[in-house]
Amino acid sequence: MSMRFRRNAVVVTMALLVCAAVALNWKYSGEEALDQAQEADAKILGESTLVSGQEDLGEGEEGTEDTGAVDETSVYAGDDYFASARLTRQQARDSALSLLQEAAEQEGADAEAVGAASEGIQALAAYTMAEAQIENLVTAKGYADCVAFMNDESISIVVSTDSGSLTEEDVAKIQDIAMTETGYSASGIKIMAAN
Repeated sequence: MSMRFRRNAVVVTMALLVCAAVALNWKYSGEEALDQAQEADAKILGESTLVSGQEDLGEGEEGTEDTGAVDETSVYAGDDYFASARLTRQQARDSALSLLQEAAEQEGADAEAVGAASEGIQALAAYTMAEAQIENLVTAKGYADCVAFMNDESISIVVSTDSGSLTEEDVAKIQDIAMTETGYSASGIKIMAAN
């Protein structure tokens, strides 16, 4: 019984650490995106202005109805794309992590299900860490921004460049970073420039 308690304590501790890391990453990514949007007077996906097509009106203010559609190219351009992509990735991870934690903590769950949930949590934590490491290393190479999406078979990396395109040298540098950090072969790595 003591061994099982220790194992469960380790799983719960790891889950809490992953949740804390995810929450901090989400909080700071969101704050950074808002700061950038305010500086550029831009809008971020998820704000009420993009959902309703109208600015939030204060008390006593009158507004005009905006029936025009939101220009998606402006939402997903430049830094806004990267902030939106990170937020979407984080929300998907949070949802998956929540489901895995529920499965691991469910009363009456057999050891195999708990073990599978624990492995899933560890995999999500590993993906999150590898993506962050790759993003940091790519930006350290002089690229404006980068976002990585990793799964168990491949990784996709979107990079912001001044020219809007990547040279063979750029792809080789980024591919080397991804191969080193993930252990994936070149065929499992997709690299593209943000338009």
